[in-house]
Amino acid sequence: MPAIEVERWCEIIAAMKIRTTNKKGRHLSTVRTLQLLVEHGVDTPDGFQKLAPGKLTASTGNRHLRRLGYDHERMTRQPPAVRFQAEHANALWHFDMSPSDLMHLKTPAWIDADRQDAPILMLFSAVDDRSGVVYQEYRCVYGEGVETAPRFLFNAMSPKPPEAGEADPFQGIPAALSLDNGPVAKLAVFKRVMESLGIEVPPHMPAGSDGRRTMARAKGKACPRA
Repeated sequence: MPAIEVERWCEIIAAMKIRTTNKKGRHLSTVRTLQLLVEHGVDTPDGFQKLAPGKLTASTGNRHLRRLGYDHERMTRQPPAVRFQAEHANALWHFDMSPSDLMHLKTPAWIDADRQDAPILMLFSAVDDRSGVVYQEYRCVYGEGVETAPRFLFNAMSPKPPEAGEADPFQGIPAALSLDNGPVAKLAVFKRVMESLGIEVPPHMPAGSDGRRTMARAKGKACPRA
């Protein structure tokens, strides 16, 4: 069999193994894959392919799979993670809000007595990806607090009054804003505000949806400045 034909069949065998891999990592063996190719064939982007009987053995196929890097271990190995960093300040902000630990207080002043639902003290954070500068605010919200997010971002983008003789460097309009797929990201008003300001809000892809690696989700919290 010519080398180019061997490589083509190895690609098909490797693709069938990956396509049949279940969550436990089990997949078709080379022997079973060759049987299916001989008896039934397979549809490929180049058309229907069927292997002639006795043209390729399992041992020969496994040897060429390892030589070409098509063995299952290397084909399913996740690529190395690459640290991304914005090229300049205000190119990308990371926006997050999380419940504060200061939640168990006796009748705080910020509770609205006219409302039936209980409020939540949330910590809103915006971090510049390039410089690592953090801007944070404590906000009392009811429910998901989606209407509070645009107000916080307005404060984050606005110039800050100088404190102790030094101005807060966190200000300006970012080119992109990264946040999770929560209620804030789905709010129509929030989307319109971001579009009017020219801020790109890239969607977060579910784990494994890009077909490359499982995305690890970390819930790291930035500490407020003293």
